[in-house]
Amino acid sequence: MIHGEPKRPGSACQPGQEGATLGRRGFLRGAALGGLGLAALGSLGGVIDASPSAAATQQPPAKAAHQWAMVIDLRYCNGCKLCTAACEAAHYLHEDQTWIDVFTMRNASGESYFMPRPCMMCEDPPCVPVCPVSANFRTDEGLTLVNQSRCIGTRICMNACPYQARYFNWSSPRPAPRQPFPQEPAWPVPQVEGTVGKCVFCAAMLPAGKLPECISRCPMGVLYLGDLETDVAVNGLGNTVKLSQFLADHDAVKFKESYGTHPRVFYILGHGQDLDTDTEGA
Repeated sequence: MIHGEPKRPGSACQPGQEGATLGRRGFLRGAALGGLGLAALGSLGGVIDASPSAAATQQPPAKAAHQWAMVIDLRYCNGCKLCTAACEAAHYLHEDQTWIDVFTMRNASGESYFMPRPCMMCEDPPCVPVCPVSANFRTDEGLTLVNQSRCIGTRICMNACPYQARYFNWSSPRPAPRQPFPQEPAWPVPQVEGTVGKCVFCAAMLPAGKLPECISRCPMGVLYLGDLETDVAVNGLGNTVKLSQFLADHDAVKFKESYGTHPRVFYILGHGQDLDTDTEGA
């Protein structure tokens, strides 16, 4: 049995109430202990001692505390695009930088529905190996990020992404005030002209136990942050579910799974959708 079906606006648990706060804290309180360890990724060119003595004493890498994912419940998306607006505001993006876009789709019966599309955080991201300067990388906790200090703007990764979830910074970034995090792959604010940017799941916020902006600002509770390691997911309304059971009970699917990218974004359908064959509506 699922531990809590999604509560809609007007239910007992609303944003800002104590129940919602406890739900988020209960899920994410250990995130600060896990950390993303992104600073260690800055020295990828180090030399490894491959001598037998070094191999004998080398310790296996520590297991990551979290494996992040996202669940998008299409049954409740009303197309308000507040997730898009929240993302753009938090990261000081231009209007064309829709890191989480919301498409109006049409199914085989001609009925329309709405489909949010963030970065899919693929387990086999095609954007990573094609970069000639290794600006794209995947963290131990399953997030694909861009090192904009290394990116030279070839846009090869944009062409490789089957989800069209990457954006080129053609112009100077929007002015941004002093940020709570340094400008880094986990928090690329401001963006860097001439480089590629994309959704990062608000990675710098996760160790502090905070939900990504798109999730916390969704008034319908459509978006969930999931952790495959702890098998828990939570949305912005404070609903906490057992992730694997939630996905199984609702026959969750992945977008363009046939591409072999193994996305970590799961969709729950409910209106006769087929994400791989439905067309973008007017």
